Amino acid sequence: MRVVTISATYGTAGSHIGPAVAERLGVPFVDRAIPSTVAQELGCTLEEALAHDDRAEHGLGRLLSGAMRLPTVTFGGVDMYVPGAMPIAQEEFVRRTERLLKDTARGQGGVFLGRAGAVVLADHPGALHVRLDAPLKRRVRQTATLGELSEREARKIVEDNDRARTAYVRHFYRADPADPSLYHLVIDSTSIPVSTCVDLIAIAAEALD
Repeated sequence: MRVVTISATYGTAGSHIGPAVAERLGVPFVDRAIPSTVAQELGCTLEEALAHDDRAEHGLGRLLSGAMRLPTVTFGGVDMYVPGAMPIAQEEFVRRTERLLKDTARGQGGVFLGRAGAVVLADHPGALHVRLDAPLKRRVRQTATLGELSEREARKIVEDNDRARTAYVRHFYRADPADPSLYHLVIDSTSIPVSTCVDLIAIAAEALD
């Protein structure tokens, strides 16, 4: 089964490119199901699981955009509380997420968006690791256009989410998600059309067979 991991900075259309690549390759797109599945395993609410997830705009991103401003800040070991729910440790959520990625990759393959997939599945045979990135200005413009936001609002969303996702990978895996050595393919998806990005990733994935 084919396995593709996609690391995407905010505003690079990862949520559009990922599903299209999965459909092209005939494998599942694994993104939204992760926090829901982990929540079921842990016996907590989906809201609480999302608070620990690197893909949730209003979860980990909101935490780090408040008092914790630096991407290298140490926040592991701090429990997050949701009223009416039992607290879960971030490390436990990440451990369960990592196991789910590995089990899914071995079982049915898939296209995995975010969650340090390139690091978690670095040793998976035949896996293709992709990075979607672009200059901040273009990502802000794209976010503003798609979300019908002002550039100021879009910049805050982009920077907060970038900070959260970088912190997730740096803290739990001691890696820099922008390090090109983690990937086989790095694409500027604000300059290259989405359909072409899908073609490039699918062709590269098939070439690794």
